[in-house]
Amino acid sequence: MTTKLSTPTEQTPLPAGWRWARLGEVCDEDRVIIEPDSPVAADLPYLSLEHIESETGRILGIGNPSKVRSTTFAFDSRHVLYGKLRPYLNKVALPDFKGRCTTELLPLLPRELCDREYLTLLLRRPETVAVAMQQKTGSRMPRADMEVLLGMRVPLPLLPEQRRIAARLNTVMAEIARGRAAAQAALDAAKVLPAALLRAVFESEEAKGWTEKSLSDLVSHKPNVIKRGPFGSSLRKEFFVPSGYKVYEQSHAIKNDFTIGNYYINQEKFEEMRDFEVKPGDIIISCSGTIGKVAIVPSDAEPGIINQALLKLTLNPDVILQKFFKIVFESGETIQQLGGLSSGSGLKNVASVRLLKQMRFPVPSPEDQSRIVVEFETQMEKARQLRAAAQPQLDAINALPAAYLRRAFRGEL
Repeated sequence: MTTKLSTPTEQTPLPAGWRWARLGEVCDEDRVIIEPDSPVAADLPYLSLEHIESETGRILGIGNPSKVRSTTFAFDSRHVLYGKLRPYLNKVALPDFKGRCTTELLPLLPRELCDREYLTLLLRRPETVAVAMQQKTGSRMPRADMEVLLGMRVPLPLLPEQRRIAARLNTVMAEIARGRAAAQAALDAAKVLPAALLRAVFESEEAKGWTEKSLSDLVSHKPNVIKRGPFGSSLRKEFFVPSGYKVYEQSHAIKNDFTIGNYYINQEKFEEMRDFEVKPGDIIISCSGTIGKVAIVPSDAEPGIINQALLKLTLNPDVILQKFFKIVFESGETIQQLGGLSSGSGLKNVASVRLLKQMRFPVPSPEDQSRIVVEFETQMEKARQLRAAAQPQLDAINALPAAYLRRAFRGEL
């Protein structure tokens, strides 16, 4: 039995000449099946959900029909394709060609009282997505309940007004798309700026005159200055206690945040593992999975040790500055070196300390290091400010389509 849902749209007074209609009154499911071994199957372009862009419905490409071994639905330029799998993705396409599609895309055929483009906009509106998700089936891979969806009430003006609204919204959405592209380009430029800055530093004429040193040349001469984390069996969960000495993990290096995490060991275990102790000013480097992320242990970090996924270094400040080392290590060339010294076809894992000691690093004079660090940090702050400005702008633009759809179906366009 169809469940009647109360949506905000139903409570909204309609303009003169409009009426409420069930979605099933304005379109029909058109499930014309094409079997994979059908004579026409190989000649029809194939669409799957991955070929439909979320929100916009733009068709991004077509699949290889010869590789499709499942039942499909036929469609043509009369249909609207509705993505019923994971309806929150809001995949609604308007094909202008004849083809076949996955059965997760449902071909809907508008009736004479409904314009095809208007139907598309009805299906994309936030209220439709909300109804589809409210009465979905399945938890991991939710699907819209089409009986419920087709029973949903929708605002329906006369055909001329539908076409006017669709034309107006198409113009507005094109303007939004252009604004989104410009905002995304600004955000992308800000995101790639750090890599561009690193290339500018390490591919400059100045860099050609720098001395190269091995990792062994950069560290102090105290014991345990290059130390990979202990074997996992040395830090089993039964050793952890609510407080004491902190166990630093990959996330501390990746996020450069030493306040997170809640794994601790007691005094006795710490004394046993003192070789893996980290102190303020030490460098920690992620060495498993996400490799090559560097963090400098701050002065207020809790006393503790590294786990098996980290490498710690104690640098010689007379040879290389901590901040300059971080810049060098996170440069593309160093990450490539590290990748070449890594093992594992799936989860990457940095090789032995013996091999790491052979890595080579460009090392200018201490004065040049200081200057480069200041210049780099200044530019990085500019990049951060650009990202901070671009992301809210992009978020605001991304919210516009839903806002305009709501206005359109209240008769406000």
